[in-house]
Amino acid sequence: MAEETARPTAPDQATAATPRTSSGTAPRTGADGPTAGRAPQPPTTGPQPPPSRLLLFGTGALSVAFLPFWLNWLRTTHPQTEVRLALTRSADRFVSRAALGAILGKEVLLDTWPGTSDAEAPHLDHVELAAWPEAVAVHPAGLNFIGRFAGGLADTPLLMALQCTRAVIGIAPALPPGAEAGPAYQGHLTALERYDNVLVAAPHPGRSASTGRCDASVAAPLPALLDLITRHRAAEKPTEGVPHARPV
Repeated sequence: MAEETARPTAPDQATAATPRTSSGTAPRTGADGPTAGRAPQPPTTGPQPPPSRLLLFGTGALSVAFLPFWLNWLRTTHPQTEVRLALTRSADRFVSRAALGAILGKEVLLDTWPGTSDAEAPHLDHVELAAWPEAVAVHPAGLNFIGRFAGGLADTPLLMALQCTRAVIGIAPALPPGAEAGPAYQGHLTALERYDNVLVAAPHPGRSASTGRCDASVAAPLPALLDLITRHRAAEKPTEGVPHARPV
């Protein structure tokens, strides 16, 4: 669980995220274009529309408590985008599904298999969830989620869907002090470079709820993550019938 509590940046102050590889470095390009698992340079065309179907996934970082703010921003600034929202069970401890559902106007999904947790949680069809979105935004993405996803785990409906989808997946890590430079997180970033549809928006320094110091790694604002996803989709041609991850 990430231990950062920095306030979300107001939408009009959020800056566009520079395309990065999962390790946070500028993408390497050549005659054949970007290498596998790396975000392309932004296109030279005009502004691109956001995805028409967005799956927003909140994980168990403390900053998931700000998700109502970001969801309200998303519904206000991109009313044409159909949004589905899901939470992990750990995220469900930090933010109210009832409040999120009231803002969204529909039921919020809980990432759990039927019969294993909340009896009132809606049934999740992982095949349909993989096929439905044009893009997925994991915001915030805690260290536990990143490790499970990068390790290829598929033990929940949402993880299963993300391992199978061809939609662009944008990940905004939110990490506790010391995690960003640690070998576990750096190893996860290396593993994510195998995925040709995964983008990682580099976190930035923020205040830790545990230490009170600016030594946590705060998730990039949702507008920046959405802009990164949009520009990637504009630069990439749709891929069909190809492996989910390219070999390394």
